[in-house]
Amino acid sequence: MAGLPEPMADFQQLFQLSQQVQGRLQQLQSELAGLTIETSAGGGLVRVMADGRGTVRGVSIDPVIFEQHDAEFLADLVLAAVAEAQRRAADLLQAEMRKVQPFPFPSL
Repeated sequence: MAGLPEPMADFQQLFQLSQQVQGRLQQLQSELAGLTIETSAGGGLVRVMADGRGTVRGVSIDPVIFEQHDAEFLADLVLAAVAEAQRRAADLLQAEMRKVQPFPFPSL
């Protein structure tokens, strides 16, 4: 960087790179919010829809479950489906984070 002492130029470059990475991470969060992950439990009796950040956006329960099972069983299925949706969202986030290459630090 012309006109700046070398340590200041390195700091300026590092600052610019960190801003680029921060911008990419914000973009990634927006992209993940727009994705839908759908999971199920109990052979499809309970379905959960979540966004790519793991926020549950919907739950669908087949009415058949009320005829054949108790509330505890239903609660277990909901919990399993939510946990799976959140696990998938976390896996998706990790995969996308690997794509955000760590930026090289300038040699000081």
